[in-house]
Amino acid sequence: MDPATAAMGSLLPKLFELLHGEYKLQKSVKKDVEFLEREMRSIDAALRKMAMVPRDQLDDNSKIWANDVRELAYEMEDVVEHFMVDVQGFEPAANPDGFKGFMKKVANLFTKGKARHQIADAIKGIKDQVQQVADRRDRYKIDDVEATLAASTIVDPLDPRLMVQFKDHRELVGIEGPRDELIKRLADEDDCVSKQQLKILSIFGFGGLGKTTLARAVYDKIQAEFVCKAFVSVGQKPNLKNVLIGILLRIDKASCHNVTLLDEVLLIEKLRELLTNKRYLIIIDDIWDLSSWDIIKCAFTNSKCGSKVITTTRIFEVAKEAGDIYKQEPLSHGRSKELFCMRLSIGKSKRPYHESVKISEKILQKCGGIPLAIITIASLLASKPVTDWPGVYDSIGFGNEDNKEVDTTRKILLYSYYDLPYYPRLCLLHLGIYPEDYEIKKDTLIWKWVAEGYVHEEPGKGLFEVGERYFNMLIDRSMIQAVERPYYSIIYACRVHDLVLDMIHFLSEDESFVTASNSNRTSPRTNARRLAINNEVVEQDGSVANTSMQQVRLYSATMCHFTMLPLLSNFKALRVLALEECTFMGSERSVKLEDSPYHLNYLGRLIHLRYLGFSDRLVGFSLPGISMPLILKVPEEIGDLRFLQVLDLGRTGIKKLPQSVGRLTQLKCLRFGGSSMEVLDCTNLTSLEELQLHLVSPDFLKGLVKLKELRKFSLHFEEEHENMLFKDLMGHVANLQKLQVIMVNCRYSTQKEKNCRYQPRPKPWSDYAGSVALGHLRHLTVNGLLPGLPVWINSSCLPNLCHLHMELTAMKSQDMEILGRFSELITLTVLLYDYMVFPNAMEEGAFPKLRYLELKNSNQPRFVQGAMSSLECFRIIIGLEGTNGWDFHSLVNLPRLEKVDAEILGYTGRGIDGDELQAHESLKQAHASLKHAVEIHPNHPTLKVADLS
Repeated sequence: MDPATAAMGSLLPKLFELLHGEYKLQKSVKKDVEFLEREMRSIDAALRKMAMVPRDQLDDNSKIWANDVRELAYEMEDVVEHFMVDVQGFEPAANPDGFKGFMKKVANLFTKGKARHQIADAIKGIKDQVQQVADRRDRYKIDDVEATLAASTIVDPLDPRLMVQFKDHRELVGIEGPRDELIKRLADEDDCVSKQQLKILSIFGFGGLGKTTLARAVYDKIQAEFVCKAFVSVGQKPNLKNVLIGILLRIDKASCHNVTLLDEVLLIEKLRELLTNKRYLIIIDDIWDLSSWDIIKCAFTNSKCGSKVITTTRIFEVAKEAGDIYKQEPLSHGRSKELFCMRLSIGKSKRPYHESVKISEKILQKCGGIPLAIITIASLLASKPVTDWPGVYDSIGFGNEDNKEVDTTRKILLYSYYDLPYYPRLCLLHLGIYPEDYEIKKDTLIWKWVAEGYVHEEPGKGLFEVGERYFNMLIDRSMIQAVERPYYSIIYACRVHDLVLDMIHFLSEDESFVTASNSNRTSPRTNARRLAINNEVVEQDGSVANTSMQQVRLYSATMCHFTMLPLLSNFKALRVLALEECTFMGSERSVKLEDSPYHLNYLGRLIHLRYLGFSDRLVGFSLPGISMPLILKVPEEIGDLRFLQVLDLGRTGIKKLPQSVGRLTQLKCLRFGGSSMEVLDCTNLTSLEELQLHLVSPDFLKGLVKLKELRKFSLHFEEEHENMLFKDLMGHVANLQKLQVIMVNCRYSTQKEKNCRYQPRPKPWSDYAGSVALGHLRHLTVNGLLPGLPVWINSSCLPNLCHLHMELTAMKSQDMEILGRFSELITLTVLLYDYMVFPNAMEEGAFPKLRYLELKNSNQPRFVQGAMSSLECFRIIIGLEGTNGWDFHSLVNLPRLEKVDAEILGYTGRGIDGDELQAHESLKQAHASLKHAVEIHPNHPTLKVADLS
């Protein structure tokens, strides 16, 4: 039901705008639209109720009704938007009072009159369809579906968690190591008093990893040490009274007369009475929400008897409430193979794989170390001859096999899916457009969700911020896997586990959400609304390239090879056009625009377009014998796309944007890598939240002050312009209070080399001396030479700064004291020129959260005890001159250090060291000092030394 709900969520705001905007509807049409809005809001309420019920529990009539509502909502939205564009078309910008302007106004009047008549006819037809849908809703008793299902639902006697609890331990693989580690963590405390405190630990991980199995193994191993013990499951929609009764029955069955007459409060009081001054072990399995846990934990007393409570959950928000978190990891390849063989009854000592080895390895890779997946696939294969295994692998998915284990796996995954709110569900289904194992960039993904209408603004929050909350929710629920930049505490991308992707494909196919084309010769379904093409060659005569797709709302191609762009004239309802990490082959750069297979003709006709994104994976590469024909030009008509929210042309090689881009008032994200400095006027782009540009002019910078919603800003300067532009830039952005990221880079005409003798010192920039008080700024990068630490870089002006990267000519002693006061700083990179002395002043307690430190062309820093207590990675680029001997012993004062990277330069910026032998000896001393420092460090951090002499 989620796609139908999404369609309604996109339509209803449009109907509201049509009613209350300045569209001068005829009186009869306005009445019809009012009827449509009321009826569709009522239908939306019914759809939301149905969305709470798993689709396989709905009858066929309900499914058909929801599908019809979805298609009707799409049709209505297209009609309304088309009318809005026709009536509110852009007026002529030049000479509006002249004769040509007058004739244009007259033409517009006729066009608007015609549009009003057309929408009147369309609304009348739609009204009849809506009435039919409403009648069928009553006839099918749609509003009674949820209530009927709720009344008839009983506890599944074959609940997979129940079966896991009583599985024979001889069938378990790889459980001993995690079990023993958990037991050790439960017992480890610093002193005898702490050991007697109540210890609560949560086992957290993806559905199917074996959390319940591990908890049961720990329980069975140590339960004899406790007076009271209980193992109970909570579940997705728990009856907390029954959960409390379950604990009570297992602790003291004899005292449970008439216990069903007690309410939750009395049950908690009775449990506390029984557990007081007792040493108890209680496992609370499968918790889904904080409210349930908050009530259950009230029953646990801390009598300082060494009691233990273990919870299991797939939701990180719940796991955080425990005193300790154990993250369940997938099985290793060896353990996966062992479990696979055991389930197939092959066994390590029986017969080898023989011809099944290769396909077995591929199947195990697909399962990704998830025990439930391995058991499921092995159970599927056990009844099939080895010759059929490749076919099973090619069609692995958990919706197409009549098998008990398959059904169990699907049920466990769907538990997590249906526990999500419906907008995050849609965001998850959207991930079905990507290929397996693809690293999905977080920011780009969220902007696609925005364009699709899955993200709606909330009071005080922008669209991206709401989408980011959905992204984090999917991570916390273990539905997607975070990809994090080491030491930066930044999740920049995600991956989707194959099991979850299979579930997404199953749901998408069932609800006609995304159609994936697996072959260029295979035509997509004629009713496909979202078309995804991955790893394909899209040829000029291919069916995917030339099929008429009037109803397609999303066209996504990832890692494809194009010989021509899709014909834009084929699309009538397109909202998202995304060609990501593709290559565009087959023409020379010198080809004329009209003959290029990569033109964007008819772009202005895509009036519904919200997202336009191209990225050429060959941009920036020079490959012999291969021409890289890029999109040659963005047409002026792009300015007619009044609904466009995202324009991502960061990696295309397009040189200029037309001035009409400045008319895109709904644009939220603009990424462009060409020379836009002479053409772009941003003063009307007041909705922008993200802006990435190259080569801007002073006039452009003046317009920045109007971009009050700007959250992320990235700019590249050319060397001849950067000096005053940086000063102007900081003056203009100083009042953009929503800014979280500022990145300023300079492209120097002289190529920089790592070796100092090839690196001339660039001219320092003019610093901005005013105040830059940006309370939300988290990331600041200035890749251009500043004369010193700017006065506005301090913890008072930038209290939430997490990442700082800058190039300076020099630092003063007090500068390190200033930087050390940034309480949230996680990474710090300082590049100095001419081997300026890096000050040693570091107070105890300075840099409390710093995890990554990179220094270039400094002297050796001295780390004092108590400063940089969280530092994990230290990287230094240092020359042989300017040092007073080599001494890295102070690294021992960094208690969390894991990694040391060093680059030692054999030459300075002032010339070649005349005594090569002395330089060689100095290099040996540097190596030896670093090696000794890491050897005596308690953590024995890894060491990597590069000699760049």
